Amino acid sequence: MTKTKMVKEVRFSGSGGQGLILAGIILARAAVEDGLNVTQTQSYGPESRGGYSRADVVISNNEINYPEATNLDILLALTQEACDKYIHDLKRKGILICDTSQVKNISIINDSTYEVPFTEIATEELGSDIPTNILSLAFVVKVTGIVTEKSLESAIIESVRPAFVELNIKAMKLGFKLANEYKAQD
Repeated sequence: MTKTKMVKEVRFSGSGGQGLILAGIILARAAVEDGLNVTQTQSYGPESRGGYSRADVVISNNEINYPEATNLDILLALTQEACDKYIHDLKRKGILICDTSQVKNISIINDSTYEVPFTEIATEELGSDIPTNILSLAFVVKVTGIVTEKSLESAIIESVRPAFVELNIKAMKLGFKLANEYKAQD
């Protein structure tokens, strides 16, 4: 019996300093741990903080023919500029996840649009906006099932400095909880 070919294109977008490149690396590691094929690319502006930043991850259970994401299944936008710039790369039935702490105007809203104040929640619940990347990554994983929760946790532990593992695992669990709450509203 032949397996149905699965290819998912994911883009994490926002500004430099938000940890989106790390989120892309963690998602790619989790996918590898799940036995999937992966490519991960990144792009950022010349500024280290405040310029644009994006990480693309292509995940497949088969060979990947083109390493860059061009027709997105999932778009996470943590800034208004990122949402405006990349929303047109999202498939018609793609999943759009926006941080409403920063994204105030969304030009396309469908049944697969999630509007969550990730930065505000991270600051209130975790005491800092720094783990917003992991909080939103966990939300993406829980909503889409693109990788297993177990592999995501393992990838986080492997990818972040030991001093930040506990905070990032808390952010991951909070992201899963938020996703469950938003999914229950559907």
